[in-house]
Amino acid sequence: MNPINDKISDLHHRRSIRLKEYDYSQPGAYFITICTHQREHRFGEVVNGVMQLNEFGQIAQEEWMKTALIRGEIELGEFVIMPNHFHGIIWIVDGKPVVGSIPTIVRAFKSAVSRRINLARCTPGKPVWQRNYWEHIIRDEKDLTNAQAYILNNPAQWENDELQFKGTT
Repeated sequence: MNPINDKISDLHHRRSIRLKEYDYSQPGAYFITICTHQREHRFGEVVNGVMQLNEFGQIAQEEWMKTALIRGEIELGEFVIMPNHFHGIIWIVDGKPVVGSIPTIVRAFKSAVSRRINLARCTPGKPVWQRNYWEHIIRDEKDLTNAQAYILNNPAQWENDELQFKGTT
């Protein structure tokens, strides 16, 4: 055993938050949450319980809508772009989705948004998103209803949102 090599290995180990043995390419609904890098307020502001998208928020919205256009195996459910995070429901509807579907879809979305925002602000390579994301497998109608309500009510609940951490633009 080499303690130095073990320490280096620990530093570079990324613990997956995905469910082991779950096939994220199988048909179903998934509730996704993605936070901005250091929870910085990048996408606009909430005014009187309504999200007001800025230029970068509009980029995120456009790229999310493109996601369903370029991937015929999915449909998009409710979504909301908040100042420092994003919530959305993805439905995989086709029996032959892309390899690693949910991770692939999220990675492509994050990449497209980052590319366009960095181009707009002349900051190539600067992080826009946190490294990972959260997903919840929607298991039944009640679970779906709860996720939809959470998304739709998110701007009105902004003052109490645990993801509100005041970052900078």
